[in-house]
Amino acid sequence: MRDILPADKARRERVLSVIRDRYLAHGFDEIETPVVEDYDRLHAGIGGDNEKLSFNILRRGLDADEIREAAEDPAELSDLGLRYDLTVPLARFYASNRGQLPGVFRSIQIGPVWRAERPQKGRYRQFVQCDIDIIGDDSSRAEAELMVASLDAVDALGLEGATVRINDRRVLDWMLDSFGFTADERPGVLITIDKLDKIGPEGVGAELRERALRQGSSTDPVDAFEEFLRRPQTMEYNPYGERQIRKALPDDAPDEIVAHLVGIGDAVAAGRASTEPTEIPLVFDPFLVRGMGYYTGTIFELAHPSVAYSLGGGGRYDGMIGRFLGQQVPAVGFSLGFERLVDLVTAEPDAVAEAVVLIHDADVPVSELVAHKARLIAGGARVRLERRTKNLKALLERSAADGYTAFATVSTGAGALELKPLN
Repeated sequence: MRDILPADKARRERVLSVIRDRYLAHGFDEIETPVVEDYDRLHAGIGGDNEKLSFNILRRGLDADEIREAAEDPAELSDLGLRYDLTVPLARFYASNRGQLPGVFRSIQIGPVWRAERPQKGRYRQFVQCDIDIIGDDSSRAEAELMVASLDAVDALGLEGATVRINDRRVLDWMLDSFGFTADERPGVLITIDKLDKIGPEGVGAELRERALRQGSSTDPVDAFEEFLRRPQTMEYNPYGERQIRKALPDDAPDEIVAHLVGIGDAVAAGRASTEPTEIPLVFDPFLVRGMGYYTGTIFELAHPSVAYSLGGGGRYDGMIGRFLGQQVPAVGFSLGFERLVDLVTAEPDAVAEAVVLIHDADVPVSELVAHKARLIAGGARVRLERRTKNLKALLERSAADGYTAFATVSTGAGALELKPLN
């Protein structure tokens, strides 16, 4: 967890403002949910490995003896926890407030989440997520709306050229079934396949073979998988379309799923028609996995050519809300990786209010200082008062680093102030 200094905080807020503005323009409405959720909801088996990283809150009123007796079972010690993402709280929010929401609900959620990560560069225990979700629409239109809005937000931040890698969990299930993997083997197999980018096809094949031998399973599915990876492939000009999707999959891929993926591409192309280039900014990746256990259909990740890691992602989670509501409701969401985005954004705002430092002598009456400050604020400026120091240069450099653009010196009885640029 980090302290955020003033200049960094201002930069983060500018990025958030751009993201929020673009999402609102696309018809999404912002909501807010509590940072605390019920322990049972956070540990319902739908959050994947994130459930293991949840910060739990001790029940109120426990004494030392009760804590020692229940130490082996966290569920006995805790009834609440800090949210580890914004999707589980949204599902609970929708189930609780459905009667006051439209049939198809488009939400924005921006806020901090907490995970007990091992501290390292780029991984924090408290970080901000920027989510948009569409609840109540099971068509490809929902995925397309999310992708177009998210690509628009990234473009507005000056990060043009982003693409979305896309797959479908149903494609993964069908593909593993066609190779011969059993339903019981699939979770472990998917964990290994998710390492393709890190350890390559040979590493994935070796790990799958080792697991099969260790469990006494047949290695025939591994052979089929490796043979598929070794198949000859030709380069395609357009990375997305029905032909490209079918070529990336084993023969006889389910027509319904392929049509759904193609429909998303057509809709995204239409939504991006006013941008250049007009090529569909999607790339089909048959081995995109995404580890969250609640995904039921389309899954996707945001990629940018400037970095090797993803800048966001999401997918369809049609089964989650039903756990809280008692009836199935389709839902799909897209989350921007704010902490990664804010490190890439370098552009300053197009126009900001003048920020002025008034450097005053010690004997200047407070009433004069406040009057000068009030006049500048009335003119639209941001104003800070600073007492003159011996090292004026250091004071000016610090003020410039804090985002101030001009300064003036104030002495007793001074008339109009002379503003000078801070550069």
